[in-house]
Amino acid sequence: MPFAVAADGAALYYEVHGAGGPPLLLLSGQANSHRWWDSVRAGFEGDFTSVVMDYRGTGASDRPDTDSYSTPGFARDALAVLDHAGFDRAHVYGTSMGGRVAQWLAADHPERVDRLVLGCTSPGAPHGIERGPGVRRALAGPDPEAARQALLDLMYTPAWTARHPGPFHTLGDPSMPGHARRRHLRASSEHNAWEALPRISAPTLVVHGTDDRFNPTANAPLLAQRVPGARLELIPGGRHAYFEEFADVATPLVLDFLRGGEEVTPPASRAEQAG
Repeated sequence: MPFAVAADGAALYYEVHGAGGPPLLLLSGQANSHRWWDSVRAGFEGDFTSVVMDYRGTGASDRPDTDSYSTPGFARDALAVLDHAGFDRAHVYGTSMGGRVAQWLAADHPERVDRLVLGCTSPGAPHGIERGPGVRRALAGPDPEAARQALLDLMYTPAWTARHPGPFHTLGDPSMPGHARRRHLRASSEHNAWEALPRISAPTLVVHGTDDRFNPTANAPLLAQRVPGARLELIPGGRHAYFEEFADVATPLVLDFLRGGEEVTPPASRAEQAG
């Protein structure tokens, strides 16, 4: 199994898939392993070589109980993976916390990022839009099954889950120890890339579902306005896992952008449909 070694010595598991096209680094959400991408990864591999990784604390990577968990730190870990895989540059597609990690990667290491896609993510506090108190209460409730159902409803529409009973790889890595879950939560909640975003020079696409309450959709225009030249695309009806439920729309959209397509938004912007 391939492992990169982080600057502090942590072993980082990763996988490389595809037919030999340009590298595409796929970054998962908070407290999730590389399996976050399992259901959609193949859609990119006709054009690109996908690189997926387990963040420290998840999957087969080391799980140190140290202050080494942060979104800038995860970005440095991602660079260690790219180095070990032999890729000097890559396209980067990060969703949820992975989008926060991708912001630091593109801002602090512009020479390593070709094109950037920021999905269902935010600039972080204090400038980002936080989820509502009702969402927080539902996720923090004492009944684990009720909290899981609340998270499932934030990720997917009821129509989707009625047709797709799982397993779901976006609800958190069940193998994570408690200390790693807590440190992932803190890393994501303390993210603040507002001052760094104008430094991003890679062509950037911001994608979000219009019905995302987990990471509110209002964060998408904030990012698109803050990153120079960024383009915004909203997926009607999409919740937090828009990239999976609406893969028939989202994957071609992202592929067109990564291939260098000049137009990613139809004449009537989906941003307008979101109101």
